[in-house]
Amino acid sequence: MEVRIGVQNVAREIVVETDATAEDVQKAVAEAIEKSTPLLSLTDRRDKTVVVPVNSIGYVEIGSDTKQTVGFAAVAE
Repeated sequence: MEVRIGVQNVAREIVVETDATAEDVQKAVAEAIEKSTPLLSLTDRRDKTVVVPVNSIGYVEIGSDTKQTVGFAAVAE
């Protein structure tokens, strides 16, 4: 699952590849915001932890786990 986090006043997004489901990520973000937790932490697929200050989060984009494929098909005439 790819998660993109936009941080206020920062040009680049934080991208986390996690094994968590979209529901788990959404729940973690919602709980951090609702409980006024100072930090949101997510663990990526390599067991690294990414910590983001909740007050600085601009947006969270939760992507699908399906791989996007690019290919060319032959067209018969």
